[in-house]
Amino acid sequence: MLARMTKVPWPGQWLVRDIFGNPFRSVVFSPSWRASTAIALAGQMYESRDFSAMPILADALQDAGCDNTDVLDHCRGEGPHVRGCWVVDLVLNKQ
Repeated sequence: MLARMTKVPWPGQWLVRDIFGNPFRSVVFSPSWRASTAIALAGQMYESRDFSAMPILADALQDAGCDNTDVLDHCRGEGPHVRGCWVVDLVLNKQ
């Protein structure tokens, strides 16, 4: 049965990945990465629901010492991103 299974994209998988990230990897987000620039960018995107600055957020996080490839790759990825994006929520310390 497993041999017959094929990888079929699910239309909503991008949304699940944007909100929850990779369910098979846990990300430890260092509080030191919450630099003022990163917080300001994340806050602006969260409020405006315009996530076009995600690559700039990646740069700000990297400048703050973030070296986590899951975080940086998510920010630099194609998206789309929505309110509830796991990286934005981590930067804003939303639970």
